[in-house]
Amino acid sequence: MLAALGAAHAGELVATREDGTEIARLTVPEGAGWCILWNHSVQGFPVTDCYENRGGHMVLVRSRQPDFAAGLGHIPGRGRQVSDGQGGYWILDIDEPVPGDAYVLRPGAGPVDHRLQVGDTIVSLSAAAPRERVRIALITRDEN
Repeated sequence: MLAALGAAHAGELVATREDGTEIARLTVPEGAGWCILWNHSVQGFPVTDCYENRGGHMVLVRSRQPDFAAGLGHIPGRGRQVSDGQGGYWILDIDEPVPGDAYVLRPGAGPVDHRLQVGDTIVSLSAAAPRERVRIALITRDEN
């Protein structure tokens, strides 16, 4: 059915160390999403940034932040802030394309525990590459 509407963009989310060693390679079809989870380095509470494969491109769509702690907060005009019902908030409808469909993250060690989640699969980037440069990229190909 997708072929009738145009090419679908099958995707893989690939996390690699600076030397090119793969940490994770996870399937992310067109329209599917994934999240980066971590614990705030000062307050310790969980933070979540979620992305989608939209037309073969990595797009930041929402973020959950339980507090307005250091480095966190809503930027007016960038999505909309709504309560999460638990004292924190979601920033929804960010819809911000990630330049080059990739970015570099330096996972925190120990309790920060940066994790990559696709569906039920969770990979600890902090366990695999603490304090190292990790490139997270959406690699796509057109399918007809």
